[in-house]
Amino acid sequence: MEKLHDNDEMEIDLIEILYALKKRALIILAALLAGALIAGVYTKLMITPLYSATSTVLVISKETTLTSIADLQFGSQLTKDYSMLITSRSVLEEVLDNLGLDMGYGALKGNVSINNPDETRILQITVTNPDPQLAKELADELAAVSSEYIGDKMEVVPPKIIEKAEVPAAQTSPSMSRNVMLGALAGLVLSAGVVILMTVMNDSIRSEDDIERYLNIPTLASIPDRKDYISGKTKKKSKRKRKRRKHK
Repeated sequence: MEKLHDNDEMEIDLIEILYALKKRALIILAALLAGALIAGVYTKLMITPLYSATSTVLVISKETTLTSIADLQFGSQLTKDYSMLITSRSVLEEVLDNLGLDMGYGALKGNVSINNPDETRILQITVTNPDPQLAKELADELAAVSSEYIGDKMEVVPPKIIEKAEVPAAQTSPSMSRNVMLGALAGLVLSAGVVILMTVMNDSIRSEDDIERYLNIPTLASIPDRKDYISGKTKKKSKRKRKRRKHK
């Protein structure tokens, strides 16, 4: 019996919460739209767009045929070493000097990413920058300088540049659609959370069921609200008047 009573209370609480959410649906919808709008405006005006350009190089371990299995395995292992050398201080400083940029090599390193597709000896050198043209120039110069540096230091055939970067036409970040969706979700969750919290924290007695639930005493009688009584009485009078008019 006690478990059944607890289940009834939980069911009533859920119904009240759902009713409160439904009652304030317009407020929740407004919060959702406001969150999306704020996120969109913030993304557009406050976040600097970034562009990414990628140069592609081919790792060659020695002057043999590319169909050699041992050569392929050895070249795949070398890509890890090459990735470290490409982002070394010497290479990055030379790239900045060649382009005449007043930037620390650490800042450039943070905007460089190296990707090695699975089971290939290809390295994709990607540079991200607010200026799309500069991103392309940095990616191309980084590929050229690192190729020479690797060939000199490791005494191997330098990686060959197989594809230069293109000037990116579209920004890679931030994503307007993603941020707007996150803003809308935040507005929805926040407003719904506030409504649920207010409903749960509200322990005022509003019905006969609340008396039994909170005070554990039965309800003997209920007195109607005076406003409801007066409004009901007024409605009855108006109905009587309409009937009289119809009879006349």
